Amino acid sequence: MSPTALALVLAAACCHAAWNILAHGVSRIGIPFLWWGAVAATLVWLPLVPATGGLGEARPEDIALGVAVSALLHCGYMLVLQRGYARGRLSTVYATARGTGPTLTVIVAVTVLGERPSPAAFGGIAVILAGIVAIGLLDRGRGSAAASGAAASRTAVETSGPRRRLDPGIAWGLATGVAIAIYTVWDAHAVREWAVPPVAYMVGCTLGEIVLYAAMLGRRRSELLPVMRRHWPRILLFGALSPLSYILVLVAVTMAPVALVAPMREVSVVLVSLFGAIVLRESRPGWRLAASALVVGGIALLAM
Repeated sequence: MSPTALALVLAAACCHAAWNILAHGVSRIGIPFLWWGAVAATLVWLPLVPATGGLGEARPEDIALGVAVSALLHCGYMLVLQRGYARGRLSTVYATARGTGPTLTVIVAVTVLGERPSPAAFGGIAVILAGIVAIGLLDRGRGSAAASGAAASRTAVETSGPRRRLDPGIAWGLATGVAIAIYTVWDAHAVREWAVPPVAYMVGCTLGEIVLYAAMLGRRRSELLPVMRRHWPRILLFGALSPLSYILVLVAVTMAPVALVAPMREVSVVLVSLFGAIVLRESRPGWRLAASALVVGGIALLAM
């Protein structure tokens, strides 16, 4: 992987960790916040389309198909992610999702797209995924001991009794990971095969999200203004960082194989684990940081 691609992916990881921390804090608001986030993202990034290649050489019908499907996939991803954050711990949901997504993405990239990472890269992928899965499984079965607020009471009920159910954070994380794998492969195909510039592609996606979330609001439309007044700084940051994190990834996949880019961006797990351990005081911080060190080691192998 080239130094430029590596720098893009690591910057994307920082942005991704930041917007997920923001989203976790308002996870119970749901669709009204997501609608505002899509509006903010469109307003922030639309003026940059002419300066970043415009629509490039892509055919209008390819752009329309690409962003329409991507908007549907990203809306599904966001809804599942927000539901997971409302039910489980930040680092459990995030790490499980980010571990599942790249695993499936690599499988598809190798078996369907015909990519062939080097042996060292395969080793790095394995180490990164091992660290991510370890972080995600640290709290399995601990129930309410590490959860907080309303999520704690629900988790306690679900994990009580003679038969423990799967930690809801892990279950929602797995579902989120499947969504990540699907949209990653689709979007990589669009920007590579149809030559759609990443910024224009992402703006088209957020425009589609505005329409889709508006259709889902229903009676919750009355919540839009109160949510905007109370959370507008968070909405603006979310609108800037969420597309930026993915635009950087889309640029990176034009320089390096998807099978390398998808796992490497998961260094964001280290940052989210640190936030969970230090700020949210989630359980077993030492083990979380040790598992995160595996991710760093895997990144070193990927960069070889």
